[in-house]
Amino acid sequence: MPTFFKTQAAHPRGLAVAVALLLVYVVWGTTYFALGIALESMPPLLMNASRFLCAGGVMLLVAVAQGQALPTAAQWRHSALVGGLMVFLAMNCIGFAQKMGIGSGLMATVVTTMPMWLALWTRWGGEPVPATSWMGLALGVAGALLLALEGDFSASGVGALLAFGAPLCWSMGSYASRRLSLPAPAMASGAQWFMGGAMGMVVALWVEPVSALAHVSARSWMAWVYLLVMGTLVALNAYLWLLQNTSAALAGSYSFVNPAVALLVGVALGGERLTGWVFAALPLIGAALAFILYGRAIEHGLLRARALLPAGKTSPW
Repeated sequence: MPTFFKTQAAHPRGLAVAVALLLVYVVWGTTYFALGIALESMPPLLMNASRFLCAGGVMLLVAVAQGQALPTAAQWRHSALVGGLMVFLAMNCIGFAQKMGIGSGLMATVVTTMPMWLALWTRWGGEPVPATSWMGLALGVAGALLLALEGDFSASGVGALLAFGAPLCWSMGSYASRRLSLPAPAMASGAQWFMGGAMGMVVALWVEPVSALAHVSARSWMAWVYLLVMGTLVALNAYLWLLQNTSAALAGSYSFVNPAVALLVGVALGGERLTGWVFAALPLIGAALAFILYGRAIEHGLLRARALLPAGKTSPW
């Protein structure tokens, strides 16, 4: 997967972007369902830590096999920062928030703020963020909020703080990965995941009994393997590539598309039912993607339409 994206990097608006977005949208949308199955019998911190340690080890071996140079001392520190923010803090904030009983509706809604934070860091860092991208992000959050209305919005005070901390840490790690000096793609992914997973394992071994893994069901292990292979090795690689080759808004658009995919998966595999909120939310999410993907074309079209208006006429825009 990293090799494919590397060969396509010369055309970042072509096939590679479409494939990467499809992977992030669809695969991460299905991980909601897989995560629920894994957590049926697997301790959450050990699940995440072991998943990222394994994924990091695999990617490091792949990078070495590709002849990529090992990270320098500075690159290890940068990888530890990115992995600490995205893998250790963000993932464990979600795990602890769920353990404290935060409602699914609130969790799903809070996650959609991630691209807003990422766009904000990008803007403060001096990179331009078009007005159409901000409009698209706002529409996406509104659509995801409608989808989340069927969920539970209950939360404790600490649980809510942890839930809001998850997208904040993820966005900071995402932005850092765009700006810091990191090794070649496969090596960078492996280093970030391995360091983040190692931090998580230290905490997991402190608060969760390793003996609990002996009682994990085959069904949960299958879900864990899916999360490892598809959720991390495939989709997370695609997301990290998008961060380097597309806008922050486009890379972060997964956060309001995934709930829609997760809902459709729940209908297909979990027997859930669609409600009227879904039919109001999906057009908003579609409009959000249109503004983010085709913002420049929309803006140019409006300007051309304004220029064609007869003199003295008031523009509707």
